[in-house]
Formats: sequence, structure tokens, C-alpha cells
Amino acid sequence: MAKVLLAGESWVSATIDHKGYDAFPHTQVHIGCAHLLDVLRESGHEVTHLRSHDVAEQFPLTREELDLYDVVLLSDVGANTLLLPPKVFEQGRPAPHRLHLLRDWVRDGGGLMMAGGYLSFQGFQGMANYAGTAIEEILPVDIQRWDDRVESPQGVEGALTDIEHPVVAGLDQTWPILLGYQQLVAKDDAAVLAKVEGEPLLAVRTVGEGRTLAFASDVSPHWAPTEFMDWDGYGKLFSQAMTWLAGEKGSED
Repeated sequence: MAKVLLAGESWVSATIDHKGYDAFPHTQVHIGCAHLLDVLRESGHEVTHLRSHDVAEQFPLTREELDLYDVVLLSDVGANTLLLPPKVFEQGRPAPHRLHLLRDWVRDGGGLMMAGGYLSFQGFQGMANYAGTAIEEILPVDIQRWDDRVESPQGVEGALTDIEHPVVAGLDQTWPILLGYQQLVAKDDAAVLAKVEGEPLLAVRTVGEGRTLAFASDVSPHWAPTEFMDWDGYGKLFSQAMTWLAGEKGSED
């Protein structure tokens, strides 16, 4: 099974409740990927979760640190968080370029998945900002240079294409509804395994000795509603994705 580093998919909310003359400020940490973590671990994968606010400081800065994992999963955490560790942003000192580090690690045999969200691909108002980066180079999709969200509050269904692949083995032809996704363009050498409204929903690619996967929707609400997360195929899809991305590295365990 795979050793997975999941970076992102959490947020901190700061709220002020006003009650008449008085106000009560409070903060809360939200873990959007709790269900995903459960199903991956139940499937036998070893998953380390770096919360979004820890990524800048704790995400690997060296090849040796990255080599502890078979797969890196980026979900709802923008490029700036990876590009600006405290050493750079607070101290004005140089540090390794982690997007380049990830690209080279994948080419040498690592596995990378990006899941959709407001801070994935190009994201809300373009703030995720992965377009034109080393991550776009290796993903199976090209990223728009603008806000790439397609909000679908009515619910839209994903469906498998006619390509047989280990990531989608045993899954239903038509999937439960999603409430949004990112508009992506499949690269010429990518395999599109599922589509939504004619657009790539799930695509994979081999890059050098490594593998990459793009899932254009979310692994948690709001784009992933109860219907999708409670689907029997949810755990199977993402567990099989981790196994395929790990390749031979994962089978060594």
C-alpha cells in the first residue's frame, strides 16, 4: 500500500457573534478531508495529513524528505503556500523551490494527485495560481489562466469514459452528483477516465518514471455532497488512485 502525504484540505475560520451590545469572537479549525483520511487508512494506506496552515512550514523542502512518501496529494492549498516558507516570507532568505522539487521527484518515480477546490488548479479568483508552474508541467491537464470554477448547484453527474484503467476498476458507469468542478483541458498524452458535462473529471498521466492524476472536483463539501461521499465508489476510487500513483514503490511495503 502507499505512503501518502496529503497537504491541505483544512481551513481556519474566525467569527464574531454579535449578541446585542456584546460580541463574542472565536476561531475554529475545520478538517475537510476527515472522511477521505478514514477511507484511505481503512484501505491500508499510510496517510500523513499536513493541515493547510502547517504546509508552508512543514511541507518537505528536500528530496530526502519527499522520498519518505510514495504519493503527494495536494488538495485546496494554493501555490503561494508551497512557494513561501517562513524562511522566505518572514526572513527574506532563499529556500528550495518546492514546486520544482515536486516536479523532479515525480519524474524520478513519485506520484502526485491534485484534487479540485477553491485553492486548487487556478481556483477562486485565480488565487490557487498553479497555471504556468512546474506542477502544471507534470499534471495530466492544462490549467486555465482565470477563475476556473464551474459551480453546479443543481448537481451534475460524472461518468466513466471507455478507457479501462486500474484507478476506475469496478466503479459504476455513472457517478453520484457533484456540485461543482474545475474546467481543465486534458494534455495530449493524458488518459481521461471520467468526464462531467463533457469536461475532464478524472485524468491520469505517466511522467518520466512517475505518475500524476487530476480530479477536477472536490473530495469534501461543498462540491462533494453527501451523495458522492457516501457512495460505495468513493473509497474505492481514491484508494485505487493512491495504489496506482504509488506504482512499484507502494508494492514494496
